[in-house]
Amino acid sequence: MSKPAPIPSRQQILDWLNDNPDQGAKRDIARAFGVKGQAKIELKRILKDMAEEGLIEKRRRNFRDPNVLPPVSVLRVMREDSQGDQWAEPAEWTGDGPAPLVLFVPKDGDPTLAEGDRILGRLTPVEDEDYGYEARLIRKIGQASHRIVGIFRKNAEGGRIMPIDKGVGNEWQVPAAVTQGAKDGELVEAEQTGPRGRMGLPKARVIEVLGDPSAPKAVSLIAIHQHGIPDDFPDAVVAEADAAEPAPLGDREDLRKLSFVTIDPADARDRDDAVLVIRDDDPKNEGGFLIWVAIADVAHYVTPGSELDREARKRGNSTYFPDRVVPMLPDRLSGDLCSLHENVDRAVLAVRMKIDAQGRKVSHRFTRGMIRSVGSLEYGQVQSARDGNPDEKTEDMVEEIIDPIYEAYEALKHARAIRQPLELDLPERQIVIGDDGHVASIRFKERLDAHKLIEEFMVLANVAAAEELEKLRRPLLYRVHEEPSLEKIEALREVAQASGFNLAKGQVLQTAHLNNLLSQSEGSEFDELINISTLRSMTQAYYAPTNYGHFGLALRSYAHFTSPIRRYSDLIVHRALILGHGWGKDGLSAWDIENLEDTAKQISDTERRSMVAERDTTDRYLAAYLSDRVGSEFTGRISGVQKFGAFVKLDETGADGLIPIREIGREFFHFDREAQELVGSDTGMVITIGQRVRVRLSEAVPITGGLMLELLEVEGQGMPSGDGKRRKGRRPGTRPPRKGPGKGPRKPARDAAKKKAVARKVKRTRKS
Repeated sequence: MSKPAPIPSRQQILDWLNDNPDQGAKRDIARAFGVKGQAKIELKRILKDMAEEGLIEKRRRNFRDPNVLPPVSVLRVMREDSQGDQWAEPAEWTGDGPAPLVLFVPKDGDPTLAEGDRILGRLTPVEDEDYGYEARLIRKIGQASHRIVGIFRKNAEGGRIMPIDKGVGNEWQVPAAVTQGAKDGELVEAEQTGPRGRMGLPKARVIEVLGDPSAPKAVSLIAIHQHGIPDDFPDAVVAEADAAEPAPLGDREDLRKLSFVTIDPADARDRDDAVLVIRDDDPKNEGGFLIWVAIADVAHYVTPGSELDREARKRGNSTYFPDRVVPMLPDRLSGDLCSLHENVDRAVLAVRMKIDAQGRKVSHRFTRGMIRSVGSLEYGQVQSARDGNPDEKTEDMVEEIIDPIYEAYEALKHARAIRQPLELDLPERQIVIGDDGHVASIRFKERLDAHKLIEEFMVLANVAAAEELEKLRRPLLYRVHEEPSLEKIEALREVAQASGFNLAKGQVLQTAHLNNLLSQSEGSEFDELINISTLRSMTQAYYAPTNYGHFGLALRSYAHFTSPIRRYSDLIVHRALILGHGWGKDGLSAWDIENLEDTAKQISDTERRSMVAERDTTDRYLAAYLSDRVGSEFTGRISGVQKFGAFVKLDETGADGLIPIREIGREFFHFDREAQELVGSDTGMVITIGQRVRVRLSEAVPITGGLMLELLEVEGQGMPSGDGKRRKGRRPGTRPPRKGPGKGPRKPARDAAKKKAVARKVKRTRKS
């Protein structure tokens, strides 16, 4: 009679499970160790104890090591890294420490995978690598899940998430096992894990706990997570940036004897452009100037195909918030090697432009050089020096550096007046954050000639870059701004006519026509309205390898050249110039050229993402700033009308608030989509864009950025009292039926009210 096999030790069981991850049943373990008869009872007890202690995991009568993934697993696809490798993580992980990384190894015919997709994969353990497994696709089992940022509310089942996005209505249910330890009231990021049931809420899991939503600087953090803006650089990208050394002079043109200066805001986070103006002593160009614009040579450090390059392309641009910046490049570059600090040698791409006395560009020349800025100046500091109040730093710069800059600007203004770019006048809000992280004040930024002249120099350099690359026949990314649609121009024309102004009809639209409209409204009570309406009629600018011109600037060819620290488009233009002039091996690569269309779309999308995130952050800061003034009265102007209510832009802060339709008077208001009006069913009162109003702030929600208002006065008149009853046979948005045996709808009271309103506006405008 054979002696029964000994019961295996715990370590023996763990070792065997690691070697045989697909044979985790108790029967498999007993067979492997020869355990039979009554000994199986003891083996069962050992396995149960190991499971309770977390050493192994029991699943459907199988035991396996929780720190080892089964050979066939459900995986969640992660973002591609800078090398283009696709990574994944287990959809569920109960082991010790972080979940192991899985490298997805595609084969021909596999579908394209996106971040968040769920797949069933066959895993192979790997050794001597910094990841644990490689995976082959068996099948795709789910699309990328929807993500939200919201407030976690704990309950007996786990919790719920209240979305902070004004466009997301539903709450999400989070099971207790996937709350990540979130506490009640904390801000979290979550992703959907299951559809909404017939009787329940969509299921989700918490991805990251973001903390106290009212904490300082939480506002921009919300936008970063909500819009998926990458704010941490991968280790490989940081390592590459940290290893960079200052560019040598080499074959560069030595421009260090020229007196370049940088002129930036007082709180500038980077200084990537420097300027210099020299009065031209050429007798053939009397009264002309030589304008130098030097831009940091980012292309020297961010080379095609590098870790830095892939990350910069993915980000597309830097994103600016009142309290922080999410940069396109690590600080070693953006704040150091590519920042043109004073009295430090810095590599640049520079353009020397000759203009005549009327501001017309006569010629230009590009070079790859080395400069040494003689001064890091601020806008206000330069303007004060020009106005006769120099400080200690600028007093020796006025005659030779600052005065020529302003003289060249005066010449460029002549050329600008002839070109007639769109002259919008929309004050820019500045949110000032105090030391405690909360809003200290909201003010409108001052617009000095010092700001305008730098803008004009940059526009001239961007034009020169586009023209140079066209001459060299090299591919590039244009900054495109197409003409507005006929529908939008017609809507603008209606607003103009209702305000007592005229926009020419029946001719090819030019910026000069829009400038004429803006000039008509200047100084009137409709000034801001016409500026905002004109802006809204414009199309969204974007990047493209094909030139469609720039309508707003009234330019045939335009490219972004002047800020490669914060825009990937400019880096592409720099590389194209390097390739075209043969200045080195770090120019535009074959891959860059082949994927130019995709790059244009990518960075146009990231630019829009940043714009929305910045706008949402501003709205939240404004709501936080006004939250202590609920119940206060404000003046403003109707800036938009929808069937659910009217939007008002407040004079004091520029904040936008909503007057819900239920808060407008005591009668029913019908929405006229074509005329963009709300019309009272009893009184015929018209609520339309541009009207001056007085409102009361009834609600301010910092977490969403929402402001709710109550309408008190329209054009100085109190709200009429209707009976609040819907007229028989009338639906909102339709005209009332004609009384008697008529042949069609009667002329509504709205038309008469509208004519009276327009007449009043015209009368007031003429008086002004």
